[in-house]
Amino acid sequence: MTTHAILTAEAHRDLRVRQERGAHLGDALMCAVAMPAEFRQLQAEYAILFRLNPERDQFSAVAMFGFENGENLYLDGDRWDARYRPLAIDIQPFLIGGKPEEDGDKQVHVDMASPRIGGEEGVRVFDRQGLPTPYLERVAENLGALDAGFRDAPGFFTALERHALLEPFTLEVTLDDGSTNRLVGFHTINEDRLEQLDAQALGELHAAGHLMPIFMAVASLSNLSALIARKNRRMFGG
Repeated sequence: MTTHAILTAEAHRDLRVRQERGAHLGDALMCAVAMPAEFRQLQAEYAILFRLNPERDQFSAVAMFGFENGENLYLDGDRWDARYRPLAIDIQPFLIGGKPEEDGDKQVHVDMASPRIGGEEGVRVFDRQGLPTPYLERVAENLGALDAGFRDAPGFFTALERHALLEPFTLEVTLDDGSTNRLVGFHTINEDRLEQLDAQALGELHAAGHLMPIFMAVASLSNLSALIARKNRRMFGG
């Protein structure tokens, strides 16, 4: 359950947010939504896959953390074992009110039901004079980037579909203990189709800013082997 409130210095002057990581703080996630604009940073740490929404009429990208619901293999005690976290993770427990397609100024909201709301623990959101702390300023910057990413993403996915660049993807992995894990229901970039695009199509993708994220998504698949290694270590207590 979420309880969203518009963030104000008057109502939330003493609000603190816990910064450590942990399953009990909402980090037990198999994956998180990812914006094409952050693919360059993400591909250094995570595999980037694509999936359809429940209505099966719109794609989104996700950064993978595990092989099953509730599994985050990047959690190591109270820390997140990666140099970069997806924007959708890093902004918690904050969000921007309104829909991404709406123009105009938007307000920062806070989920008061989040386990990250720390009581006397955590980082202050406002200082004692009611001014935003450096922490809140960083969150606001990331919220702006995430909102821009949501607005820009439809054009990226439309281009992928127009050029038939997505194909279904299934991964079956036999772990060191003999058990099998499967990733199903996702898509990846069709590399054969990408190689067959002519100069005009490639030029259009490049001019629209889509070509770099496409290549970053392809490069990110090398992180699947690292994710498997994390799974094996976790199974044996590593």
